[in-house]
Amino acid sequence: MAAAASDAGRFRSENQDAAFTASWGAGVADGVGGGPAGDLASAAFLRRLAAAHVDVRDEDDLAERLRGANWDLRAHVWRDPSLEGMATTFTGIVVARGGHVLIGHSGDSRAYRLRAGVATRETRDDSLVQSLVDHGLLAPEAAASHPRRNIVTASMTGAEDDHVTVGRADAAVGDRWLFCSDGLTDYVPEERIFATLARPLKPARVAAELVAIALAAPTRDNVTVVVCDIADGDADAGERPVFYGAAAGLFAEELEELDDDVDDDAGDTRG
Repeated sequence: MAAAASDAGRFRSENQDAAFTASWGAGVADGVGGGPAGDLASAAFLRRLAAAHVDVRDEDDLAERLRGANWDLRAHVWRDPSLEGMATTFTGIVVARGGHVLIGHSGDSRAYRLRAGVATRETRDDSLVQSLVDHGLLAPEAAASHPRRNIVTASMTGAEDDHVTVGRADAAVGDRWLFCSDGLTDYVPEERIFATLARPLKPARVAAELVAIALAAPTRDNVTVVVCDIADGDADAGERPVFYGAAAGLFAEELEELDDDVDDDAGDTRG
């Protein structure tokens, strides 16, 4: 069971976050600030990734699917050079054949897992600030307020050498997973996030509460939260994903038209 909530926030004119949920997977993407068309980048990446059931066997399959979604960003730039430089983060999970769960990650959106009341962070930020922390040059508690905390060192830009980490997630029935953009984690302490995540409420209610907490902080960014409860049973391969944020609403119709144009322009150049 999975649900999400997304809000542009009080200080942004547009929402550059996107998310999707389905019984077979879920994820969040955040258009990288400072570049053009962050909303298009996050939405295009997720909609191409999750337009149909992500039928994967292993890490290599998921990596290939992520490369395909990333290729779409480059195709959009080929069609419209003014989009050069657009980029997005991505963090999400997919249920593979056999029932095991795979996780993909690039950038500073995050994944957390709640198991038996204990929450753990399951991704490492690809960011300048995280590098400073790793090298002992910045205290972890100072990272959230660092003036350069929004500089990411990896993201999906459409380039061949973009870095995405793919691996098998330690997921079990009864776990609760959280995927979120930095509009939550940069403004709300992890202790508050974990306490809310642990509340015995449905995913939709928890996601909405976490977004509300971020808005009250107040976050100065877009904020998107995805909450997933790992349940027993087979994923529904035919289930259409639900999209949120930049990947939903009127923009989704515009994006579908852009995708059609990109496919027409690209022809057989995908190889």
